[in-house]
Amino acid sequence: MSKEIEIVALPKEKWKGTPIPLVTRSDSYYDLEIEPLDQKGYTIKIVKKPSEQEIVHTPEEYDFPDSLYQDHWENAEAYGVVSDEGKLLACIEVCPEEWANRLMVTELWVTDELQGQGLGKRLMDKAKEIAKKQGRRTITLETQSCNTKAIGFYLHQGFELIGFDTCCYTNADIERREVRFNLGYFFHREGRR
Repeated sequence: MSKEIEIVALPKEKWKGTPIPLVTRSDSYYDLEIEPLDQKGYTIKIVKKPSEQEIVHTPEEYDFPDSLYQDHWENAEAYGVVSDEGKLLACIEVCPEEWANRLMVTELWVTDELQGQGLGKRLMDKAKEIAKKQGRRTITLETQSCNTKAIGFYLHQGFELIGFDTCCYTNADIERREVRFNLGYFFHREGRR
């Protein structure tokens, strides 16, 4: 019987600045079709489509690649899996959004070798545990329309689409198939079944 992989606290003093090698690879994406209805509103469709070629986005594309404990995430805390040699193999970082009483998942990553073993769920359960303990009303996170594997995981974890931003990364996010999707997990939702 194999030993269960242990999730440990990643203290800021030791892990601040540790790069998170997030690479998105996908053969599908969510396409946004936005049509204005004059002054009456908009029609918005979000449709999952196959991609003609693999979509790949790497940390090297961005001015601010992902890392733990970035300065703008005040009061963040991180948890993860560390190899016997001290190498980071998986992590989740959360940060309170005090003014909105929400908890943001700012990072979630599992190395390819450990994917498919339930570790992502265990890390997300840790975020849910922290949010409950802090009395947060919602957990929020950001992902991209091309990261269909992650979106499927988040939906399975009980998250739902709460918004999107069509120019978060570039002025051509829709064409690049990398629209920012905001997802939320609600602990209690009045008016909903």
